Amino acid sequence: MATAEAAPARGGNAMVIAGASVGTVFEWYDFYLYGSLAGFITAHFFSGVNEVTGYIFALLAFAAGFAVRPFGAIVFGRLGDLWGRKNTFLVTMLLMGLSTFVVGLLPSYATIGVAAPILLIVMRLVQGLALGGEYGGAATYVAEHAPPGKRGLYTSWIQITATAGLFLSLVVILLVRTQLGEDAFKAWGWRIPFLVSILLLGVSLWIRLRLNESPVFQKMVDEGKTTKKPLAESFGRWSNLKLILLALVGLTAGQAVVWYTGQFYALFFLERMLKVDGAQANTLVAIALALATPFFIVFGWLSDKIGRKPIILAGCLLAALTYFPIFKAITAAANPQLAAATASAPVTVVADPADCAFQFDPVGKTAFTSSCDVAKSALANAGVSYVNQAAPSGSLAAIRIGADTVASFDGRGLPKADFDARKKAWTATLAEHLKAAGYPAKADPARVNTPLVVALLWLLVLYVTMVYGPIAAALVEMFPARIRYTSMSLPYHLGNGWLGGFLPTTAFAMVAATGNIYFGLWYPIAVAAVTFVVGLLFIREMRGADIEA
Repeated sequence: MATAEAAPARGGNAMVIAGASVGTVFEWYDFYLYGSLAGFITAHFFSGVNEVTGYIFALLAFAAGFAVRPFGAIVFGRLGDLWGRKNTFLVTMLLMGLSTFVVGLLPSYATIGVAAPILLIVMRLVQGLALGGEYGGAATYVAEHAPPGKRGLYTSWIQITATAGLFLSLVVILLVRTQLGEDAFKAWGWRIPFLVSILLLGVSLWIRLRLNESPVFQKMVDEGKTTKKPLAESFGRWSNLKLILLALVGLTAGQAVVWYTGQFYALFFLERMLKVDGAQANTLVAIALALATPFFIVFGWLSDKIGRKPIILAGCLLAALTYFPIFKAITAAANPQLAAATASAPVTVVADPADCAFQFDPVGKTAFTSSCDVAKSALANAGVSYVNQAAPSGSLAAIRIGADTVASFDGRGLPKADFDARKKAWTATLAEHLKAAGYPAKADPARVNTPLVVALLWLLVLYVTMVYGPIAAALVEMFPARIRYTSMSLPYHLGNGWLGGFLPTTAFAMVAATGNIYFGLWYPIAVAAVTFVVGLLFIREMRGADIEA
């Protein structure tokens, strides 16, 4: 059992917020490095498969860390309700920091083969387990220190940590890329942001060791009211399990997809779909994050005045209604040549549906050599949106670019070397036709409307601040103190770990399957809409609830 005194940490409430926040910033920095460097991860750890599959695999490895977060929530949530808030989030931070440092040392696929992606995924799983226990502890710790009427304001500082961690990771990446140059960064410099995390770990541990235990938990210890079976009380009683399910569907599910769309999918969309230079895309997102971050505090403060529920649900509704026009506007502003070409010379793949496979190979063995697959994989790699049109059975696939037509070829039966050579030549021919129709190979940095792109990205992050700023206070207030760490952690990490964490992978796979670069947006829109309806009808406003009970 925890034995720390319940007195405030040195520095008072400011130290409580800073101590909980700085460690969480560090953990999110570690976690987001992988997402920001997914393209480099693909090249070094998944080079044994085709490019589209490798990128989806890289996103899956990113999502693997999210997949285990609910299990981390159960394991460390239980420990947090048994041992105390402070002791548990010290352990989670240490696990996160060491696993991130190791990622920077892992050999590549070219060096050790399939063992490379396996070791990478193992480290991601450790990160995910640790993060599953981190958030609930930090949010609970701060909320249980907050004075009456300021719980939303105090916990909103914890909500900043995820965006601050992403912002920090983007800044570090930009600095290293700028200093080393793109060639060196691609070869080995991408490892540096992972390795320097060991320094941040030392600072974070030092700060957190200065904190005392939560006064609410210490009071339960003194009165002998702590739980002996947090899992049984959390999940074995319908009254509490019902709250967990409502918190998931009516709050955290929508919050999660809005968060990952605004802060991650937007970056993937810029780089992968619109072909914006990586450094420029990171800069645009970083500026938008910096401008929007103060609104976490604004909406946390506002939730103390008008309630958590109306702000969170308003963010979900706005996202569901406006994502399509916002992302289409981003396309026009970030890559106007692509937007103009798509309008003037739309692309259609005319093929026998039986000749087309889904553009994802989970074992790395499918060659995608049919005429339809050759055409679709080339367009996917070029970031060109297209529609499908059925052709007579047995016919050769073709790509129609406005009034122009490029016939594909059937590579089945060709030796690999011959197929690779023919595909290379055919892809070059396709590139010439696309160029003639106005499709750019990459976004022209000089033509990017930086103020407009930043404004649109800022709006996406503003939605994030609406749904995320009040969420910690809302979850803390929903559950009793003796099982709070366990009960609030699970719906948070089911929503953010599964529904949110798999969003980039799912959305990109949806785009690859349909050829429509906007089709992946249906995923966050549908989830946010469900949360709005369920939250509106079934979630009870808990602002100002007694959290010591």
